[in-house]
Amino acid sequence: MSGLGGISLPLPGQSATDLLKSQTSTVRGKSDYHFTAEQTKARAKKSSEDFEAVFLNNMFQQMFTGIDGEGPFGGGGGTGVWRSFLTDEYAKNFAKAGGIGIADQVYKTLLAQQEIRS
Repeated sequence: MSGLGGISLPLPGQSATDLLKSQTSTVRGKSDYHFTAEQTKARAKKSSEDFEAVFLNNMFQQMFTGIDGEGPFGGGGGTGVWRSFLTDEYAKNFAKAGGIGIADQVYKTLLAQQEIRS
């Protein structure tokens, strides 16, 4: 399932590892294509940062609920769209800079799951 900004999210009942496996099995149309250990780690790192960015985006959206008034946080016509872009960028930058620790845990879990299934 495709998410926001090119982020792939697992389907209901599908684990992140299953999602990663399904993506690796369809790369370049080859079902037997295998990633090197470095490629797997890079993909797991990006996926974990993307996951944390989605989580943080939801948190930041809650930050702006109920804010009205003038200025960039005011209640103009394009405020909702502007705020969604703002929270998305906040989330991406926070996750890229180290976030709140979710990405590290997801990364470790993805690598552990990958080792178990290999």
